[in-house]
Amino acid sequence: MASTLKHVVILGGGTAGWIAANALAHRWTDRNIKITLIESPEIGTVGVGEGSTPRLKLFLDEIGVHEADWMPQCNATYKNGIRFTDWSTRPGFATYFHPFASELDRHTTTDFYYNTYARRRGIDVHAHPDRFFVTAALSQQRLAPLPAANFPFVVEYGYHFDAHLLGVYLRDLAVQRGVTHVAEKVIDVARSGNGDIAALQTESGKTVAGDFFIDCSGFRGALIQQELGVPFVSFADNLFNDAAVVLPTPQSQNIDVQTVSTALQYGWAWRIPLTHRIGNGYVYSSAYCSADAAETELRQHLGLEDAEVEARHLRMKVGRVEKHWQQNCLALGLSQGFIEPLEATALNLVCSTIYDFIDSVDPEAVSKADKQAFNERNAARFEAIRDYIVAHYIMNTRTDTDYWRANGENLNISDSLQQILQIWKTGANLSQEMQRLEIQSSYTTMSWFCLLSGYGFYPAIQPNLADSRVDMQKVDEFVSRCAQNFPGHNDVLQSHRRQTPS
Repeated sequence: MASTLKHVVILGGGTAGWIAANALAHRWTDRNIKITLIESPEIGTVGVGEGSTPRLKLFLDEIGVHEADWMPQCNATYKNGIRFTDWSTRPGFATYFHPFASELDRHTTTDFYYNTYARRRGIDVHAHPDRFFVTAALSQQRLAPLPAANFPFVVEYGYHFDAHLLGVYLRDLAVQRGVTHVAEKVIDVARSGNGDIAALQTESGKTVAGDFFIDCSGFRGALIQQELGVPFVSFADNLFNDAAVVLPTPQSQNIDVQTVSTALQYGWAWRIPLTHRIGNGYVYSSAYCSADAAETELRQHLGLEDAEVEARHLRMKVGRVEKHWQQNCLALGLSQGFIEPLEATALNLVCSTIYDFIDSVDPEAVSKADKQAFNERNAARFEAIRDYIVAHYIMNTRTDTDYWRANGENLNISDSLQQILQIWKTGANLSQEMQRLEIQSSYTTMSWFCLLSGYGFYPAIQPNLADSRVDMQKVDEFVSRCAQNFPGHNDVLQSHRRQTPS
């Protein structure tokens, strides 16, 4: 591999490819590094409608994109968090909301943590997460996560958007900022004597040489897996879902500001509200359910048994590549791996990976040490996210199908996840113990508390034990009064549309 980078070539567009192109163009704007993205016009994106974590907002803020500019063009809405329904059968815990963080949480999180500790000792206190977080109230009232000017508190949030349209928007932006776009199909890869990729050849005979290549070719991993032979590490032993069926439904006038994940017989259904439609899908395991049965169940769930709406069927390759950076090639997006879409981690991983690469590499002196440390960090990031996703399944209490029973009885979980669950069961201080044991996790302590408490993962209440330290009436009043400082979701979306040039 060349010790300096003068030309970076990205194979594949879509959201991942164009995020990479924009990130590189912005961060390396003064480096005189050429960036070329090659994508086949014959290969489309999945484009079923996506949700994001707050990481996407950080990316868009960094490259100078305003919400009123991109959101109307991508049919985008705001996302305060995710509501999980029917994952737990424990009384009082049939549903819970996983919030994104805010500065306001510091006024209620201590009370939440205290009550979860008390409840884990069998004391009868309120320890469900929903009443403790402002973003849960915002979602319930369909309020946008944008505080009024006289209420200066930062609230983190994500988005829902049409993935295809976001890719188009980012493409146009990247081209405006100097990225070369080649709309052709790549048919061959040339290698140099040391094994590095030297150039990509297109169907028209064009040869695009480069110093470094980024593989955004999707699940097939055309460069990282097919050409360079990097092994794929499957997560099938503890993440069973490998397929999805997708059906859109009309949007109502009052647009939700949360993603909804509802557990069904052999997986779960997502509900993602866009401005022009609602994206729905059923993520399931093909080992337990056929494609036809999954489509039938999703139609029943949506009340579309007789509607003439065509369904799309997708297959997923869940896992990660053994090395994310091999030779002079970086895998990004689906080519680097995929952890099923339960917590909208896909674009989070794209942004984290490309910025980790940018921050790790000096384009004037790329070293082997950069590569080794980078691969170790990214493998650990995938494993930590896998732990959090697996926890959703291992803690389920459903027994209605063999699928849910197999998930609940699955012993193929990491030592880190076993430790986290054991710490919670014993009533110890989860955040302190995770730090002491150096348990790696990509999710905050608050997220783990919300997950574990949201499932009602508590022992039986012990008689004659009481604790009134936390005044839930004051918590409710604080959350309610905070929510009065946020605008209606529909109002904000309409304001964005009015600001967009026709």
